[in-house]
Amino acid sequence: MPNLKSSRKRLRASLKARDRNRGLRSRMRGAIKKVRQATDPEAAAQALQAAASIIDRTAHKGVVHRNTAARYKSRLAAAVKAKG
Repeated sequence: MPNLKSSRKRLRASLKARDRNRGLRSRMRGAIKKVRQATDPEAAAQALQAAASIIDRTAHKGVVHRNTAARYKSRLAAAVKAKG
């Protein structure tokens, strides 16, 4: 446990951020999974649109790097294209 007041505050802030980031990352991964599990090409395309939005928001908030987000979207788009 930190002794300095600023260190204690930093610990509290980092724990809050960790929880927030975990939730956002989990939401993103769930959206990606929905795209991959879609059997119908039309449903996959709609899931891709929703997932791309969530991935962009996650990157914008700094949870994942923008290049990582772009890679996720690119691979998902290729997977959807292969289905249809």
